Amino acid sequence: MVVVNWNRRELLRACLESVAGQRDVAFEVVVIDNGSTDGSAEMVAAEFGGRQAFSLRLIRNEANRGFCAANNQAFAICHGEFVALLNNDAEAEAGWLAAMRDAMTAHEEAGMAASKILVWEDPSRIDKAGHLIYLDGQNRGCGSGETDHGQFDRLEETLWPDGCAAMYRRAMLDEIGGFDEDLFAYGDDAELGLRARIAGWRCLYVPGAVVRHHRAASLGLESSRRVELIERNRVLLAAKLFPWSLLWLNGLFYLLRLGAGVWAAVRNRGEARHFPGIGGKLRLAIAMLRGDLEALGMLPRMLRKRREVGRIRKLSPGDVRRLLLRHRISLRALTERSI
Repeated sequence: MVVVNWNRRELLRACLESVAGQRDVAFEVVVIDNGSTDGSAEMVAAEFGGRQAFSLRLIRNEANRGFCAANNQAFAICHGEFVALLNNDAEAEAGWLAAMRDAMTAHEEAGMAASKILVWEDPSRIDKAGHLIYLDGQNRGCGSGETDHGQFDRLEETLWPDGCAAMYRRAMLDEIGGFDEDLFAYGDDAELGLRARIAGWRCLYVPGAVVRHHRAASLGLESSRRVELIERNRVLLAAKLFPWSLLWLNGLFYLLRLGAGVWAAVRNRGEARHFPGIGGKLRLAIAMLRGDLEALGMLPRMLRKRREVGRIRKLSPGDVRRLLLRHRISLRALTERSI
């Protein structure tokens, strides 16, 4: 199991306490600390280094290398058939790890497992139950913001897992590689997940694998940089992995999302409500523009990587298009729902 941390000591402590409570499964834990200055690494060494529930390895990076690079560090030293990820701002129920392990053991075609992720502050609400995508590359958790009535309590296929709480098969990672470090953070799980689907691996949503999540604790819901990274990386994801039949239409889908987002912002709905007032909405627009401009500068690199994806491809472009259409989110749900 891998836990990446950057300056979230108290959240990390609660996360690792939940890890210590996992039952019916043997596992090791790798904590990657990305240059924290709040005593996080020292806390891990002092409070969890001698725990009998699991074997712990703590790696201290001198600087924040990002979510992608840190997880790849851990992938390189993890042992075992499966590798689980748990965000430092998430807490897992006792059967979380065993539920994913059992599901993937029973389904050898599954390279990934997604958790049922609930809102930490209000566990009656869904944060994510698998993933959906909009056709400009923006992705969103399935069921985000909905009250949990048991509508997501069935084991089924989903598009890919959220990196907050996921499991990956080691054989899949060995075949396709780990996270794309150019993305740094946000949307990285979507890129890895879609690349795995293109390589022919499936993803299972496992409702018995339950975690509670402090949403956007890394940068905050109101963070402009968070918006920039999400916007930049949705462009990079599409450029690298979308079939040309959808990629040519990316601008159109983006404009449709932008228009729907403006209408939602006028009514203080959706994610835009985290940026209150005229000043907040202007800051949101500037962040999106900055993200798009960053993406333009990185497009040549992503298009070169697009050619490299051919070596692992099992699904045809038509197959990928049908997969994305089958798991697409409606424009209204994308722009108007919010946690």
